[in-house]
Amino acid sequence: MRLATAAFAALLPLSAAADPVVVELYTSQGCSSCPPADEMLGELTAHEDVIALSLHVDYWDWIGWEDTFGKAAHSERQRAYASAVGSSVVYTPQFVVGGADQVAGPSGMKLAQLIEAHRGATGDVLRAASTAEGRKVVAMEVEGGGQLVLVTVLPRAEVKIMRGENAGRVMTYHNVVIGWDVLGEWSGEAGSFSLPAPRDGYAQIVLAQRVDGGKLGPILGAVKLD
Repeated sequence: MRLATAAFAALLPLSAAADPVVVELYTSQGCSSCPPADEMLGELTAHEDVIALSLHVDYWDWIGWEDTFGKAAHSERQRAYASAVGSSVVYTPQFVVGGADQVAGPSGMKLAQLIEAHRGATGDVLRAASTAEGRKVVAMEVEGGGQLVLVTVLPRAEVKIMRGENAGRVMTYHNVVIGWDVLGEWSGEAGSFSLPAPRDGYAQIVLAQRVDGGKLGPILGAVKLD
């Protein structure tokens, strides 16, 4: 596992970008095949041109261990991605890159190739700004617009799993999504949007995603907030 994640890290250059690629990992503490993918997501958090998000699902809770970060909303989001490609099947681990491409399991080479393919694909769409009125996100003009979302993440967490397929393991998770709040629908016109104050110990990310008739589309832009 260590060799696999080291090789994966070597595939991706450490470079900053104004246009980060969003990588979502759908995972579960009750999934025995998830730990290598969880490690890969941890590797991605070192890359400034990637926003890596760990979304824990709840549909494996019945097999012996209730995921401490599992949310039904994450399971529904994953199902929405499956529906977008004409499928009803969901599984863990699964990576979704840029809201468009899906990778089954901890396939480091394929994941690295997709991240590289998505670099620069969206343009510098969102920027963070501090004003006298508080923090804001500034959106550039984009045809069609989409949905603006505030994502709250726990940067790092250790969990001792007591039962289920990973019983006895102490797992480290990175950028665990604990809040997914829609800021509003965005017409695509240039403008700014106010943001709530951050919670101590948590990080915030704003992303814009195409949503057409309730179906999830590509991520148009994203920005990490200081």
